[in-house]
Amino acid sequence: MRSDDPPPDSAPFATSAEGWLRWLPGLQVLRQYRLAWLPNDIAAGLVLTAMLVPVGIAYAEASGVPGIYGLYATIVPLLAYALFGPSRILVLGPDSALAAPILAVILVTAGGDPAKAITLAGMMAVVSGLVCILAGLLRLGFVTELLSKPIRYGYMNGIALAVLISQLPKLFGISIDGRGPLQDVLQLGQAILAGEANWYSFAVGAGCLALILLLKPFKRLPGILVAVILATLAVSFFDLHEVGVKVLGELPQGLPAFTVPWLSDVDWIEVLLGGFAIALVSFTDTSVLSRTYAAITRSKVDPNQEMVGLGIANLAAGFFQGIPISSSSSRTPVAEAAGSKTQLTGVIGALAVAALLLAAPNLLRYLPNSALAAVVIAAAIGLFEITDLKRIFRMQQWEFWLSFTCFVGVAVYGAIPGIALAVAISIIEFLWDGWRPHYAVLGRANGVRGYHDVQRYPDARRVPGLVLFRWDAPLFFANAELFQQRILQAIEESPTPVRRVVVAAEPVTSVDVTSADMLGELRGKLHERGIELHFAEMKDPVKDKLRQFELVEKLGPNIFQPTVGAAVDAYLEDHGVDWSP
Repeated sequence: MRSDDPPPDSAPFATSAEGWLRWLPGLQVLRQYRLAWLPNDIAAGLVLTAMLVPVGIAYAEASGVPGIYGLYATIVPLLAYALFGPSRILVLGPDSALAAPILAVILVTAGGDPAKAITLAGMMAVVSGLVCILAGLLRLGFVTELLSKPIRYGYMNGIALAVLISQLPKLFGISIDGRGPLQDVLQLGQAILAGEANWYSFAVGAGCLALILLLKPFKRLPGILVAVILATLAVSFFDLHEVGVKVLGELPQGLPAFTVPWLSDVDWIEVLLGGFAIALVSFTDTSVLSRTYAAITRSKVDPNQEMVGLGIANLAAGFFQGIPISSSSSRTPVAEAAGSKTQLTGVIGALAVAALLLAAPNLLRYLPNSALAAVVIAAAIGLFEITDLKRIFRMQQWEFWLSFTCFVGVAVYGAIPGIALAVAISIIEFLWDGWRPHYAVLGRANGVRGYHDVQRYPDARRVPGLVLFRWDAPLFFANAELFQQRILQAIEESPTPVRRVVVAAEPVTSVDVTSADMLGELRGKLHERGIELHFAEMKDPVKDKLRQFELVEKLGPNIFQPTVGAAVDAYLEDHGVDWSP
């Protein structure tokens, strides 16, 4: 680490940090701040501002609320995250991945009322913030790992398609009654065939999209900023707003005010589901991005603190007229490439946006809506993951088809049902893996140390009268009966009469009440047939569980061996079997 580099992100969690200070990483950074970092943070903050403004406006519009609320969601949340967020590099704000779930709730619940849409967005920000904070305090930061990579890809590909389709009408200068991706495509096609498209608007938007994509490989050249500036100048110079090109218009002057977003006559189920979905998506994105930059900086990530920081930032968004936010995979690299050292970069960016709203709110009045649509479409294109899905298809096709099912679910039914489908598929996938795990009967293969699967080593020698059985999964209610069936099957298929079964239990990481009762039942069945049940390499926490379930006394005190080899030796000695390993 160079002398001018900041300490690792894990500094707030050093052993010297105690009590409430642990939850305020920003204060730790302030105490350790070096003046040598200040020029880098200021410069990076100003560069970042050039991205915060157009992207914040564009994602707010994509979420179904006026663009100004995307800027409101940029100011106070960045300040809050600078204090409570553990990462020194992440930039938070409105995000393309959240646009679809926010819009889905607004379309169903707001009834076309802009004021109601704004309040609903604030309510969802508060709900998602509370969910993240509670999950962080309960140390549930691991929950995002429950969504496997293929499931995540499927969901995000579906979100990307939904967001892209939702912006096409704006690109063509057409207004439609959005009801979901499929209906939007049909309405858009009908409107274009009816001659309702504004081709000036399309030319501006398509030009912006092409420019953004062409400049994307050039990390130090802000393609979004260049495209937005050129589009704004073109509309202003050629008076394109006079020929039907819709523009942003004047922004309200001033800063966001504190307000409690509340509607009494609202479908709370929709709001709560939307808030939960947003919390899951935003924290998943934030967790992945945080781990990515932690690997680059060789620092540690505390997912629970990350949840709390993200949750507080979302609360700030909700209570200061903003919309739900997440980390940004487009703005964070800009800050990093510009030389950001700490979260002061985000603070500078927030203050610069605030200064814009106070001093020059009309600067963007000629910004065309089709250019904002191009910004969102470019972001949606970046969300698609195709390359790795090809690899997954080659490696394991059934996981690819799970991903595709999730993608279709989001594309057909929308973001909120889509994420419910993603979670359901993930749970089913987890249960399926545990329900039908790999198992093996073991023998001694010539020239190979240890005991191995006789299916993979057909020449492996089996110990007469002994079944060595390995179960490669935790034991729980879903697979307990299958475990018993496979043990009894191995006994029936043994080439010699069985006197003892030894379960190689090293892969068994846990047991529950159902599986413990099954072991007691299995022991009874084997005892009736004169067969002993022993265990090898069982972990101490699993033994503790068996004691807790009062099973050790029933099974017997001398049934545990430290290794499979020791279990074989004990069997040979106990039964006087002459067999050479």
